Amino acid sequence: MSLLIVGSVAFDAIETPFGKTDKIIGGAGTFIALSASNYVSDQRIVSVVGEDFPQSMLDLLQAKGVNLDGLQIKQGEKTFFWSGRYHNDMNSRDTLITELNVLEHFDPIIPEAYQGVDYVMLGNLSPQVQRQVVERLHERPKLVAMDTMNFWMDIAMDDLKQTLALVDVLFVNDEEARQLSGEYSLVKAAKVIRAMGPHTLVIKKGEHGALLFQDEKVFFAPALPLEEVFDPTGAGDTFAGGFMGYIAATGDTSFNNMKRAIIAGSALASFCVEKFGTERLLDLTKEAIEARIEQFVALTDFDMVETVG
Repeated sequence: MSLLIVGSVAFDAIETPFGKTDKIIGGAGTFIALSASNYVSDQRIVSVVGEDFPQSMLDLLQAKGVNLDGLQIKQGEKTFFWSGRYHNDMNSRDTLITELNVLEHFDPIIPEAYQGVDYVMLGNLSPQVQRQVVERLHERPKLVAMDTMNFWMDIAMDDLKQTLALVDVLFVNDEEARQLSGEYSLVKAAKVIRAMGPHTLVIKKGEHGALLFQDEKVFFAPALPLEEVFDPTGAGDTFAGGFMGYIAATGDTSFNNMKRAIIAGSALASFCVEKFGTERLLDLTKEAIEARIEQFVALTDFDMVETVG
């Protein structure tokens, strides 16, 4: 099965209580692709970079099975750049620099070879760009998922709602779910959001796990307790990439399989935060991923003892 990924391929500069980096490779599209590559070999990316983006990273993405026909390289222009500083709790951060560069006027072009793709993951970009991608596909994929953030809710809510009407799965965090729905209860928020279009909602809760909502069904996956978290940048994208990579690999969009996909995504996200940027995702083995998934299974594996009344 094939997976189309739409998202930024970019540079980040990060500062956390554990250290700081100069410019390193980042971007939603990059994290999603590297994560999904652990499950699916046929990936196709739509993105844009400047002439300053290293060829070595493009070669690495290709080696991971990512088709780059839809990656535009703008000569004479610079790649998107974001810099941020995380607070001591690692859950909040300050944006220090945002340079849109090539993303400012990004027009997503869908190569003919991308048509007929089975699954789509729309990384966090403007809802207008996300919608253009879906509308430019000649055939409806088996499943279209998207990520978004409160920034777009603040400045482009109407565009966002139009795009939501076209997708099947939405990834947001708990704060974003509450803002989008106007409801504090996440159960109520899920009903409101699913009425906007997506039949399935995934609410990411960071170190507190993730919730999966579909119809009247709910599934909760815990987060793996980690001794150290060096850099949470890209963890949400890694989670989404693992989720959609697993779905594409299995070809199964049932609720039960989505529960497995949540665990796959959570396991990969738990690796992502162990080092800065994409570093930890570059050297993962199948054995390490399987062992991490077993740790997740063990977190919730228990038997109830019958009580005598």
